[in-house]
Amino acid sequence: MKIINRYLALQVLMGLGIATAVLLPLFSFLDLLDQLDDVGKGTYRIQDAFLHTALLLPRRFVQLAPFIALLGNVIALGRLAVNSELTALRVAGVSPIRISLAPLGVGLILLLFMAVLEQFVAPQLQQRAISSRAVALDKSAALGKNLGIWTRDERNILRIGEMLHAKKAADIEVMHFDDNGFLLTYTYAKYADIIADHLWELSDVTIKTFTEQRIESTSTKSMNWRSFLNPDDISTLTKSPESLSPIELFLHVRFLRATGQEADAYALALWRKAGGALTTIAMLLLSIPFVFGSVRTGLGNKLVLASMLGISVYLFDQVIANVGLLLHLNPALTALGPGLLLITLANFWLRRVF
Repeated sequence: MKIINRYLALQVLMGLGIATAVLLPLFSFLDLLDQLDDVGKGTYRIQDAFLHTALLLPRRFVQLAPFIALLGNVIALGRLAVNSELTALRVAGVSPIRISLAPLGVGLILLLFMAVLEQFVAPQLQQRAISSRAVALDKSAALGKNLGIWTRDERNILRIGEMLHAKKAADIEVMHFDDNGFLLTYTYAKYADIIADHLWELSDVTIKTFTEQRIESTSTKSMNWRSFLNPDDISTLTKSPESLSPIELFLHVRFLRATGQEADAYALALWRKAGGALTTIAMLLLSIPFVFGSVRTGLGNKLVLASMLGISVYLFDQVIANVGLLLHLNPALTALGPGLLLITLANFWLRRVF
């Protein structure tokens, strides 16, 4: 049985390799086509487009992992079925459940590899890709076009128009409120240099103080301001939720909730990373009945059916995620629900086949 398990695991690994060799270049080519549209803008060159696409490869692999698992296992078990090797194993007394353990074991290795990429490789390379592209296109990192970056704590609202680089911001607005929510002071600065943790030097500053009788306005060339943000907080605010590692997402969600801000988008991104692992396991389970449940069906037809299933699952997951954000549903339920549903369906299908 050890020899059989090693052989089956090797076949599944080869199937995953084939699926990766097909899907990853295909989606990377689509990424490259999208980047080529911006070649010639600013200092963005064709080599920058290729570099951007290459830096996104780990992120694309993590995103495609469930579908690589589905197609890879169908390829592996389908080849064994076409060559009558599955029939030979069944005749030798190896049960379908025992045969299915090899793909699940390889799936656990795949999940571990995904976790390493998700925490230590994909976010860093994706952030580097986004940053280098923004610099080349002369675009600032912001949460919305012409809206800047908005955040707050208990008594302050801060808007950063744009981050010129990691230590310098432009177009700064700070609104300070009292305990009852009345505006006390409004501060505008043309530039801000982050000189230390929580310490900013504001330049070309205008301060308006609001009292019951009047509004007083003063100006100064520069002043120090004690910010409630540290450089890491600013760096996180300028990144998309998807490009953050699980630990970064967890810390940022905690920060947003502690300051009373909306955290659903970041919480959903965090839970979707766990949801991706569940979906990968579900895809592995769903791929097994494709082979055992339709022995007479050719490998090509099985791959077509598996591809259609993969596309349907992807669209279903995207719809559920967007509806969850729109309706403010529980992020954990929204992210984990599709994977749990697929595992339930796979378990029901496996029971019928076996």
